[in-house]
Amino acid sequence: MTQPPFQRFLDAHREDVWRFLVASVGRDAADDCFQETFIAAMRAYPTTRIENPRAWVLTIAHRKALDHHRARARRPVPVGAVPDAPAPDAPDPHGDGVWERIGDLPPKQRAALLLRFAADLSHREVAEAMGTSEEAARRSAHEGLKRLREELAT
Repeated sequence: MTQPPFQRFLDAHREDVWRFLVASVGRDAADDCFQETFIAAMRAYPTTRIENPRAWVLTIAHRKALDHHRARARRPVPVGAVPDAPAPDAPDPHGDGVWERIGDLPPKQRAALLLRFAADLSHREVAEAMGTSEEAARRSAHEGLKRLREELAT
């Protein structure tokens, strides 16, 4: 069976990848990660046998998001003079701080929740995207939800 043209593949999955990346790395970095995701997918597309195209491209997006977070952690942060008082926190546009708290989760829990709920993947597809067993993906999502509930209850 031959694969559809890459443009058709891109059109079919761009929204899912975009939503996942915005939730994972933020709107500012999502553009770069989106481009890197589809460049990597385009290079591998002609020679890769893809059983689940959505999970496959979200796996690539997940890895690009991890690369972004790793690179950001290595970058020095320039600082000027230290202010006498801390800047006030910006108000959360959603009011509940859930997205901020998801960003603070350990990487596996964050990825499992984003893939499961932002990208609307099944646990099996989450496991495939993360390169783990379905049970491990379920566990990561469960632990992430548990931690969010505990933090939101306080």
